Amino acid sequence: MENQKLDDYFGYTEAGSSLEGEVRAGITTFLTMAYILVVNPDMLSLGFTIDPETGVGLGIPFNQALFATAIAAFVGCTIMGLWANQPYALAPGMGLNAYFAFTVVLSQGIAWELALAAVLVEGVLFMIISLPQVGWRSEMINSIPKDLKIATMAGIGMFLAIIGLREMGWIIDDGATLVNIGAHGAWTHQSGELWAMIGLIAIGIMMARGMKGAIIYGIAGVTAIAWIMGAMDMGVSDPYNGIEAVAAPAMGDIFSTDGFDTGAFGASLSALMDINSDTIGAFILVMVTFLFVDIFDTAGTLYGVGKMAGKVDDDDNIENADEAFMADAGATIVGALCGTSTTTTYIESAAGIEEGGKTGLVAVVVGVLMLMGLFLSGLLQAIPTFAVAPALVVVGAMMMRGAAEIDWADKEMAIPAFITMVMMPFTYSIADGIAWGIIAYVIMKVGMGKMDQINKVMGTLCVLMVMFYLGPGGETTFEWIINMIF
Repeated sequence: MENQKLDDYFGYTEAGSSLEGEVRAGITTFLTMAYILVVNPDMLSLGFTIDPETGVGLGIPFNQALFATAIAAFVGCTIMGLWANQPYALAPGMGLNAYFAFTVVLSQGIAWELALAAVLVEGVLFMIISLPQVGWRSEMINSIPKDLKIATMAGIGMFLAIIGLREMGWIIDDGATLVNIGAHGAWTHQSGELWAMIGLIAIGIMMARGMKGAIIYGIAGVTAIAWIMGAMDMGVSDPYNGIEAVAAPAMGDIFSTDGFDTGAFGASLSALMDINSDTIGAFILVMVTFLFVDIFDTAGTLYGVGKMAGKVDDDDNIENADEAFMADAGATIVGALCGTSTTTTYIESAAGIEEGGKTGLVAVVVGVLMLMGLFLSGLLQAIPTFAVAPALVVVGAMMMRGAAEIDWADKEMAIPAFITMVMMPFTYSIADGIAWGIIAYVIMKVGMGKMDQINKVMGTLCVLMVMFYLGPGGETTFEWIINMIF
């Protein structure tokens, strides 16, 4: 009876799934993004960097950021699942948290409370433009050519792949060639990189044989082997620095209530009330930047994973897009109130979709698990990064199938589409890929003397994107305008 009520609400049977399948998909998505419960607080806390003059930490305290991360993810996933009925998971966004911590707080010297206020206002503005009555968000997305949207899906796949390969340890930063193969192929039975590749191939074989739960089995299997073998991981709290042996957590370390620290709650509101003539310029610039990245990151992710899930119709409209965008904006507002940077829809949602997830029950499962993460930080930290990373590469491969639909014979579209795709992994940003794809498309049309084919929205977006990236001296046009005013 209970299962029937769930089915009536979410409609997973009609969608071609089952209760077991939706839960499995939710667990899969959670496992691929659970790292955020550790990485986001670690990043926002700035490694406990101390101001030498005041002796106060520059970043948001770790446990306060952990609480905000879990709550924002729970609220966002729950709204997405119960209201939008879509299988997309949300959490504080990678890249956005790096900009928040290292650029805004550490480099620009802006207090994290004021930065949170900028995120809060950005979330409110995103909510407003997402309202059906306003219609700006829908008009913007519908004005982007179909091939550029398809390129966005493929670009996200490439982005997932480079993230996964890096976290697997198979590609590393190289000063001479930009990237290189990790450890130059010299791996032993204790090398996490080796077990990661075995896990990747094993997941691929299981998926090719039509096995349900292939991604979960792959993650669980590699984790168990790594614990037994004492394999070396690059580190969960900082995936790209340091090497440590992994081990199963002690029973006493699995459960903890350290994450229930609400100290950052409301700090954004207090900072918003205290804005003055000395801080208004920096506040506006940071807020505009967050808004731009959030809009394009979310639009790109929703279209990419929505296309993969079969939730984009023949007219390129995303199913329940209004509700999905509103859920994203609402989660950003809640997150900023609690104490974390921008919350956004996660490309790792594609892992659960590839596992067969169809409805909002997937998102609800992820949200509940994220909330439980407040108690299970010890267990989550014990799952090695390289065990989870293969799932991202596999999903990235699945998302590339859309690239075949692009008209590569049309040079006017092929070049902008290609720029959209490759800029995402090479700039580590979905937003940058979409922005430069739009700029290239408009300039190509102008160069061909086909200005009449540029709709008003695309033309406006191109101008705004150019202003965002270019400007006089070492400033962007937006920075120059704001500095002139304030």
